[in-house]
Amino acid sequence: MAPQARATSLALLFVVLLLDGAATTFSASSEADVLLKFKSSLDDEKNALANWNGGSPCIGDQANWIGVLCTNGSVWGLQLENMGLEGEIDVNTLLGLPSLRTLSFMNNNFDGPMPEIKKLEALKSLFLSYNRFSGEIPANAFEGMSYLKKLHLAGNQFKGAIPSSLTQLPRLLELSLEGNQFTGQVPEFEQHDLLLLNVSNNQLDGPIPASLANMNSSSFSGNKGLCGGPLSPCTPASSPEKKSSSSSTTMMIFAIVAGVLFLITLILLILCLRRQSHTSQSIEAPPPSNLQKKASFKEEGHFRHGSPDHSSNGKKAENFKLSFVREDREKFDLQDLLKASAEILGSGCFGSSYKAALFTGPAMVVKRFRQMNNVGREEFQEHMRRLGRLRHPNLLPLVAYYYRKEEKLLVSDYVENGSLAVYLHSNHARGKPALDWPTRLKVVKGVAKGLAYLYNELPSLIAPHGHLKSSNVLLTESFEPLVTDYGLIPVINQENAQDLMVAYKSPEYLQNKRITKKTDIWSLGILILEILTGKFPANFLQQGQQGSDQDDLATWVRLVAGEADQWPAEVFDKEMRAKSGSEGEMLRLLKIGLRCCEGDVEKRWDMKEVVEKIEEVREKDTDDEFYSSYASESDVRSSRGLSDEISYTIPI
Repeated sequence: MAPQARATSLALLFVVLLLDGAATTFSASSEADVLLKFKSSLDDEKNALANWNGGSPCIGDQANWIGVLCTNGSVWGLQLENMGLEGEIDVNTLLGLPSLRTLSFMNNNFDGPMPEIKKLEALKSLFLSYNRFSGEIPANAFEGMSYLKKLHLAGNQFKGAIPSSLTQLPRLLELSLEGNQFTGQVPEFEQHDLLLLNVSNNQLDGPIPASLANMNSSSFSGNKGLCGGPLSPCTPASSPEKKSSSSSTTMMIFAIVAGVLFLITLILLILCLRRQSHTSQSIEAPPPSNLQKKASFKEEGHFRHGSPDHSSNGKKAENFKLSFVREDREKFDLQDLLKASAEILGSGCFGSSYKAALFTGPAMVVKRFRQMNNVGREEFQEHMRRLGRLRHPNLLPLVAYYYRKEEKLLVSDYVENGSLAVYLHSNHARGKPALDWPTRLKVVKGVAKGLAYLYNELPSLIAPHGHLKSSNVLLTESFEPLVTDYGLIPVINQENAQDLMVAYKSPEYLQNKRITKKTDIWSLGILILEILTGKFPANFLQQGQQGSDQDDLATWVRLVAGEADQWPAEVFDKEMRAKSGSEGEMLRLLKIGLRCCEGDVEKRWDMKEVVEKIEEVREKDTDDEFYSSYASESDVRSSRGLSDEISYTIPI
């Protein structure tokens, strides 16, 4: 090649490389400008996006700005969760990010109508759960989003019909709409690959489409008007076409039925009176059983004395049987419990507990619940079977249950040593010694392990326990803790749950009227402080929503401790006998409890981190500088940008 031609080629190559580099720089600069403009539309009171202040947001696959997800030097996602953000999600500005594929604004304070998200046609994942969005979503809100795979809108205030355009998305895999105010019927979804659908706790009615019958019943719970598989079968009254009958025909049928029922009732009454008179002359009725007396069980045709053969109807007798959720237990029936000698153990938020000493076999505990009458039989049975499959050394296993519409019975083993609450607050009355430091540490570690297991096994529950407190921790003879009353939020009537359950005393519920995946961690933190201080959490005594952040035990600990480096001894329970040289470890555990009780959910540790920190605590100090870096740990964790609690929301 001639020298002049070679020189021309090199010059052209240099120009191409120069232009390519300029284009890359321009692209990075453009994306930075887009994000800064987008930031200006937000209200960032906590200054969570402080490092969005210049430079390039991405270098290769590495993000320089918090909450930014990068690939090949371009922004492909924003994960701005738990930041207290408000304002407008400026979709038009986000159009300037051509590689954008995922957006998550979960657990913030955005409100108003649904953003015009369909303008981002290439979006694959959208997470807007647990904000304050409201109003009706237009039917065509998701039209043209042919790449959308995951859509999470749970825990908002959306109302009206479920948008019909959702049924047309060809790649949709996950749809989470629970905890809103959607009305009308569940539409027929055409997608055959739909892996997750959750429309629970809305105001939907009518039959569930047959194509969704294989979904878990919990996906449809909390909608009183829904029927059909996997819920209860639809009755003729549930069918919309039946409701269109004329009012005159309905009234005529009602009058005929009422007349027939009146005659039948009159005849049955006469027969019953004659039979009762005959029975009273020939046989003396057996006295009520011990448990029936103490629990004030009424027979009402539900609890009958004697053998099931007493009933002339085999199916009716079947209704008296307990449903066992564990195959490794010796079976007994309801009659055995009702005949057993009974002892009242106490009355909790939801009802009374009784110790029933079976004639043959161990003593059992029967808990009576009246706050579950909104849950259907199939849904209740499915959830009980789910709880029955749980196996962990720090969980008290459910043994059996009994279903009635008005009330439910849950049966579990009797634990002789009683509850942790009694050891912390009533030992003087019992004449037993207080728990020492090693035992209290053992209890905390066991409870944390049990709670972590619930998080792993019940991932669909926002608060897998929901009611963690010292009276729901039982102690074995070796003082191993057994956590009880877990996993009940899905079957407790919502109005009762909000009034009574511990999860609804949390700061996030008092402030924002919602619970989160970290609510049970707050409950664990309060329990740790209760164990170490010996003080009962005052806000647990509040009914309904009377409590406040100022009532909780964490606030008291912080006020007593002040800003001093040396924490005052009165913070710890005087009855707690500590080994010499364990003060540092006690303080370490106390600070772990406080970190679990952070009012700001973003700063609160996640479950994995809590268990790791608790496992590091020992009975005796191993290092004089045991926690010198404690204050800086939150900064280190914040720099990671992503929380383990919500890592599952990052789409692939």
